[in-house]
Amino acid sequence: MRLVASDIDGTILGHDGKISPRTVRAFHACRDAGVELVFVTGRPPRWLHPLEEQLGHTGRVICSNGAVVWDLEADHLVSAQTLAIDAVLEIRRIIKELRPAALFAAETLTGFHLEPGFIENESSELLSQFTPAPLRDTLTADDAVVKFLAIVREGTPDGFLAEVAPAVEHLAAATHSSPGVPMLELSLPGVNKAVTLAKYAAALGIDAADVVAFGDMPNDIEMLRWAGQGYAMASGHPEAIRAAGQQAPHFDDDGVAQVLEERLASLGVPHS
Repeated sequence: MRLVASDIDGTILGHDGKISPRTVRAFHACRDAGVELVFVTGRPPRWLHPLEEQLGHTGRVICSNGAVVWDLEADHLVSAQTLAIDAVLEIRRIIKELRPAALFAAETLTGFHLEPGFIENESSELLSQFTPAPLRDTLTADDAVVKFLAIVREGTPDGFLAEVAPAVEHLAAATHSSPGVPMLELSLPGVNKAVTLAKYAAALGIDAADVVAFGDMPNDIEMLRWAGQGYAMASGHPEAIRAAGQQAPHFDDDGVAQVLEERLASLGVPHS
């Protein structure tokens, strides 16, 4: 175990926005033992404050499902893989033909653009700073889209993904990370958490065999398959569980911490 790669939401961070003390201790123990830590998330850089505030993490973070690498300590962009605006608008057109009620948002390197109605609860704390407007009016040729979002109000996330993914695969890679809301996350073809994590590990001279990864949703599948030791949360999506070689206990039982404690103990690191 030379590198631990962990998803954030539903894996170490709960709906209450908290990382448990036990999980914090386990990550600190890894760091103290010389194990590299990297967090691999669908979140954009502006939503990484739990890592800084609760874990004291200052390293690099793989964001936006692998499209962005962000340096937390320097607070700057390391790399990005972006969708062209014409591709974004064509993806929107195709999805609208399939699901006329779909609404859209675009995550760019400089902000977030969302259509009116994209969020049902207009008081959403994380999105309240952004003013809804038609994407054609707010996106410009200078905008670099790292993640395009599509949402509907009926059906399931899995059903929506199965319908859309093959229709747009020539333009974007589609996935989802929502346990209940049918919202898709679309990135440049070939971009996912595993691809960027593999490059990150290689730059450190670390092989996949020495990587322990944790995740819980379909956007973690490639990463869980790539890592030498991929753990899906017992509380995770069935597809993620099937993709992973191993299973971590339920999120509510501090599953990530349990696995890390056991692995550190096997390395002779005492459990605090």
